[in-house]
Amino acid sequence: MIENHQDSSSKNGDNLSQENFVIEAKGLRKMYGPHLALDDVNLSIPSGAIGILGPNGAGKSTLFKCLLGLIGTTSGEGTVLGYDIKTEGEKIRSRIGYMPEYNALDSGLIAIDQVRYCGELLGMNSKVAAQRAHEVLEYVGLKEQRYRKIETFSTGMLQATKLACALIHDPDILICDEPTNGLDKRARKFMLKTLKRTVQQGNRTVLMSSHVMDDVQEVCDRIVLIHKGKIVVQRSIGELVNQVEREIEIMIWGGASKMEESLISKNLSVRRLGRIIRIKIEDEETIKKVLESAVESEVQIRQLKEYEPDLEDIFLLIMDKLGSEIKGSSELMTPDHKGGF
Repeated sequence: MIENHQDSSSKNGDNLSQENFVIEAKGLRKMYGPHLALDDVNLSIPSGAIGILGPNGAGKSTLFKCLLGLIGTTSGEGTVLGYDIKTEGEKIRSRIGYMPEYNALDSGLIAIDQVRYCGELLGMNSKVAAQRAHEVLEYVGLKEQRYRKIETFSTGMLQATKLACALIHDPDILICDEPTNGLDKRARKFMLKTLKRTVQQGNRTVLMSSHVMDDVQEVCDRIVLIHKGKIVVQRSIGELVNQVEREIEIMIWGGASKMEESLISKNLSVRRLGRIIRIKIEDEETIKKVLESAVESEVQIRQLKEYEPDLEDIFLLIMDKLGSEIKGSSELMTPDHKGGF
């Protein structure tokens, strides 16, 4: 395990709020001329693993740039690790590790020199940076490849090198943009395992942006969803899963279209995915109606179970509701769970 070389209390002093949120923002707005990129963002992110989701152009990049003090805000305020985003951007950035989606590596360098150089750019002396480079390359699974040129690396090895560069200075917060992009199954599994270990054993916060919902759910406990410059959801994945309407999932053989028509005729809410059909559980009569439809349609039910929704379902459901021009974020949730964002 790569150790956290400094005690978190000594690194941040009394800067963190009593609620222990590593990132906070209140009424954050950013205008680019007449364009409103961030619209009164209120954000409270605790330590841990958080998925940052949203369609392209939602405002994710602008939000990160504001939080890191790279661009000024139009109004509002915010802190990262207790430091003011308007006046202490340099201190914030010294505590952040960033793993970009794009390839920012020098293909002519060997891995150990690339990672060491990143440490030197961050102010580490050459000896310390070299020692840390060996440690982090071993941590990301590149101990045996550290003297190879980066131009010879596979996609998985390139991603691991970028992660090593992000970890060289022992950051409090690690920002990963599409960390599993282009990876095969084995490399993807190792990357996700490493990110989880970084949170659980390294005592760090990971902000992970990815279009692969399974990867986000594998690593993260919470999500923040950005849409049109607004934070529309910031909750634990467990809470969101519990708010999705319960469904029965059946796998049938033969006559799927006829079965679907029969279910709809009984006023049941249906989602069909080929031979798999999901039916909203309305009451205790729902299963009875499903079985009646199967008899009427002369189909075989090969499997019947209660469907367990995943993050992909939740994301698509929320985006569908957002596309229906809802009046506010409270309408994204079921009646018993409105508000509380």
